[in-house]
Amino acid sequence: MGAKTRSAEEVTDIIYLGGFLNMFEDKTLVCRDCGAEFVFTAGEQEFYAEKGFQNEPTRCKACRLARKASRPAAGGAREMHDAICANCGKPTQVPFLPREDRPVYCSECYAAMRSI
Repeated sequence: MGAKTRSAEEVTDIIYLGGFLNMFEDKTLVCRDCGAEFVFTAGEQEFYAEKGFQNEPTRCKACRLARKASRPAAGGAREMHDAICANCGKPTQVPFLPREDRPVYCSECYAAMRSI
């Protein structure tokens, strides 16, 4: 049986991972956000395999970038909520929405309670 000839659209990368021969081919996927088709290239598949990622991407590059931009940046400003310390009674701010059934402590009281 002869070798299969591939067109330019069927670019195939053959790589060796962990001693096994693996073949990746470009795949066309559909974006879960906008519904547009996008190509999951053989090189991207190789990268995913090397990193141990189990799932294929579900969003096109534009939607991935838009989703990433809509999330707060690491180390960025967090939304803070006003609360009264259940131990000393002084006003404080916490990065979560306080509930009436749970005590909230200021930084000093919280650190003192943790060291006990």
